[in-house]
Amino acid sequence: MKDGDLVGKSLLDCHPEPARSILISLLETQQANTYTIEKNGIKKIIQQKPWYTQGVFSGLVEMSSEIPFDMPHSIRKPGN
Repeated sequence: MKDGDLVGKSLLDCHPEPARSILISLLETQQANTYTIEKNGIKKIIQQKPWYTQGVFSGLVEMSSEIPFDMPHSIRKPGN
């Protein structure tokens, strides 16, 4: 599948349960959802965020990015 192949398609058709129910809830509440997955030895972060056109809710955007298993994590103090 190439980037953009799913533009204009229903996210619901691409997700089985329980992900489908989560997406329905996100669409109803216009909330964001972020989580990580591992599939075929690859770790990814998935971000699902509301998309607005001229201030009107238009659906969700889902982005998937590979991340390393040993990604550093830093905790920073406010002001730094």
